[in-house]
Amino acid sequence: MLITQLKDKDVITSLVNGVAFIINCHGCKEIYFPEEEAKVLQKEMAMAGKVSGIVTTDYICNPDNLKLQLEAYKDEIEEADGVLVFSCGVGVQTVAEVLGDKHVYAACDTLQLPGFQGVTPLEYDCGQCGECYLNLTGGICPITACSKSLVNGPCGGTKCGKCEVDPTMECGWERIYQRLKAQNRLDVLKFPTRMHDFSTDMVTKVTKEVPEEATEVTE
Repeated sequence: MLITQLKDKDVITSLVNGVAFIINCHGCKEIYFPEEEAKVLQKEMAMAGKVSGIVTTDYICNPDNLKLQLEAYKDEIEEADGVLVFSCGVGVQTVAEVLGDKHVYAACDTLQLPGFQGVTPLEYDCGQCGECYLNLTGGICPITACSKSLVNGPCGGTKCGKCEVDPTMECGWERIYQRLKAQNRLDVLKFPTRMHDFSTDMVTKVTKEVPEEATEVTE
């Protein structure tokens, strides 16, 4: 279960420099999805000639379902300068992976709420941090793709593109770098990093709620 809220209007309209293709996901809106606010904003963008097409579906975190849904919109997606995704972070990451070199942007922030999240069989996850970084990292979440949740680049321990915490895991920031490089967007990494408030995300919240006795070492 998730709560998503729209980013500021000025932020959303500035993400795509030109025409945008819009994807709405209503799969996990049982708790809250800003459907009416999204409709108003998208209508304004369409009237201004800034929308090539809109598709509304559910569970875009399922890549097979997503590919089938987008098949009918190939021309509109190709025409667009970027793709705006109105969904949780998992949906945005799935779209970014499926569309490859296409610039994909998150129009929403995802807020923490315990419960089931999406139906994706992939490794994507959303930290529900309430301040989505995906627009600066090529659609790869640094909070969940990096074992240390670093938001300002890789640590000094990454080796041969692998994580020092888990050598079987790809370094999240190596993936981010390669994605941005493929999109000719490495200049994004020059922007100052917005400090992340870890007291707001789900990982920190869950850790704080672990009973003390569960962390005690027994002899």
